[in-house]
Amino acid sequence: MTVMRPFVAFVTAAAAGIAENLFNPKFADNKIIPDLTCPVDGCCDGVNCSPEVHKHHHTFLEKLGAGFRFAVFDLWGDLAAWFFVGLLLAGLITVLIPDDVFSKYLGTGLPAMLVMLAVGIPLYICATASTPIAAALILKGVSPGAALVFLLAGPATNIASLTVLTGVLGKRATAIYLTTIAVSAVFFGLVVDQIYAWFGLSAQAMIGQASEIIPMWAGLIGTLITLFISIKPVFRAIKARLKPTKQELPLAQIQDKIDLAPVSESCNCDPT
Repeated sequence: MTVMRPFVAFVTAAAAGIAENLFNPKFADNKIIPDLTCPVDGCCDGVNCSPEVHKHHHTFLEKLGAGFRFAVFDLWGDLAAWFFVGLLLAGLITVLIPDDVFSKYLGTGLPAMLVMLAVGIPLYICATASTPIAAALILKGVSPGAALVFLLAGPATNIASLTVLTGVLGKRATAIYLTTIAVSAVFFGLVVDQIYAWFGLSAQAMIGQASEIIPMWAGLIGTLITLFISIKPVFRAIKARLKPTKQELPLAQIQDKIDLAPVSESCNCDPT
């Protein structure tokens, strides 16, 4: 699963891009302006100074420090809240859902993957949060192929992103995008199930023993570090959710609250 997920994501993304260019060519000629600003401190935009000149602006330690800051503060700051949401949902699935409910009612093969596809497409979930949820589903009897469908469709599509895509790229491009992801996810889900069957592997047994790979002391240290760097971003995410949104006043009420005095013709001030 660790190998197949990034591989299938790469193939699916490439297939979706090629399909867009083939069946919706009007966007193929759009010029893309790359972001050439310096990721360390923004000292260069890649235009006023060449890459050969800019590579001497910062030492290796400065670049390494910028990379660590981005990973610990920026990147993990965006993922931490979703990560703990995924762990919470995975725990609820593990505790509340009986062990045989998925294998008994959902089954395996194409029907199970279509169900996972129907659940994953409208769901708003990021790739980090979907991983523990997929692991919990496998422990409850879902096939690894069906779990892969959920891992691909869940982060790639949701109602919000489809709405934005429809407004920006149009209905035709959105339909091509969604169809490519759905077909690719189901196809590779069937392939993954066949691979597990050929090698006689049990996904439930492998996930149940995954924690034994890492020593107990290393897992404890990693847990403490993860919790420490997650306090601020999780608190910030909770605060943002609980903060009341400001309601905008109608234009008529705003105009009533503003006393617009007439400007004299002899006034030399800026009318703006």
